[in-house]
Amino acid sequence: MKKWHVYMMTNHKHWTLYVWVTSNLEQRIYQHKTKYFSWFSAKYGLDILIWFQEYSTIQDAIHEEKRLKWGSRKQKIELIEEINPYWEDLGTSLDSV
Repeated sequence: MKKWHVYMMTNHKHWTLYVWVTSNLEQRIYQHKTKYFSWFSAKYGLDILIWFQEYSTIQDAIHEEKRLKWGSRKQKIELIEEINPYWEDLGTSLDSV
């Protein structure tokens, strides 16, 4: 069964919060870290995974992604700090995903 993840990335200064959805979180984080895509995430240095959540359907994942994208920065920060209060890079421990 395919798993879907909604995730948030940031840069070293935590200025930008990037929300997206993927079916392969490990590969996508690797792509962010290696600047595989030369678009928004590479331009702003978004290579720190600070939050992610798993969903069983793409519909649920997209719904959450849209909710987060349209939410305020304050709401995103509160969500991040519930599970990652020090904004550590969760991408270093993705073996359990």
